[in-house]
Amino acid sequence: MIKSMTGFGIAGHEDEHKSIQVEVKTLNSKFLDFSFRAPRQYSEKETEVRALVQSVLERGKVSLSLEVIKKSSDQLPVSVDEKLFQDFYKLYKGLSDSVGSGDSELFKLALQSPNVITNVVRETEETEQDWIEILKVIKAGLNQCDSFRKDEGNSLEEKLIGNIEAIRAGLTQIKLDEGSRKSRIKDKIRNHFSEWLDENQFDANRFEQELIYYFEKLDITEEIVRLETHLDYFTKCLKEDSNQGKKLGFISQEIGREINTIGSKANDATMQKQVILMKDELEKIKEQTMNVL
Repeated sequence: MIKSMTGFGIAGHEDEHKSIQVEVKTLNSKFLDFSFRAPRQYSEKETEVRALVQSVLERGKVSLSLEVIKKSSDQLPVSVDEKLFQDFYKLYKGLSDSVGSGDSELFKLALQSPNVITNVVRETEETEQDWIEILKVIKAGLNQCDSFRKDEGNSLEEKLIGNIEAIRAGLTQIKLDEGSRKSRIKDKIRNHFSEWLDENQFDANRFEQELIYYFEKLDITEEIVRLETHLDYFTKCLKEDSNQGKKLGFISQEIGREINTIGSKANDATMQKQVILMKDELEKIKEQTMNVL
């Protein structure tokens, strides 16, 4: 079973003292590309959180957001500049009186004026128990993201199997066309050289050797066998438990080499149609495997 590197997870905890919210987003990446957004008092915990992320999600572009809100505090979370508020109120009151307008909305207008209210970042002393609770929420968010990746991986696996089967169908058709291709090549050589052979002397052994060499250059039996092997191995790797993304990418490259060789050696218009279809399916596979963990 494969996993996608695209994932999302969210977890939270709330009690009478605080509210904890964790959000995890992941995208594909060759390595672990981790970013941690949290209140300043938790910035020193980034290394510990990174190790936890790597143990659960392993790799990918991971963005983890932590929000901790204390409920009980003597300090309000906002600050009001009373002098600035009074100045704005007097300004709006004067304008209101000058046009004879009512002053019922002046208080609200002055309070919402620029820089009257500012947010206060509270840095409270955290206990070890606080961090243990936060870690539990982080783990829950990571596990939910990992489950999301598994579900995405199941969908991705179905698509990849479909692509592989499409390539296999094209290869089956090529195998069916291979016999008639050889017959066409033999007839073509026979027709082109029959008169020349009748009218000129030649070394029959030498000519036979040249024909054998020619047919060996056009023979695609080995490529067909290797391509079937690669397709079987790709399907097998989809079912394995460990990380398969990079391995599937390498196998895709080998599949591409065999398809290209078949196309160049076959030198047949009918087979080229199947080769083009197989290449199209392979491009879809390469695009999808970039997102496999």
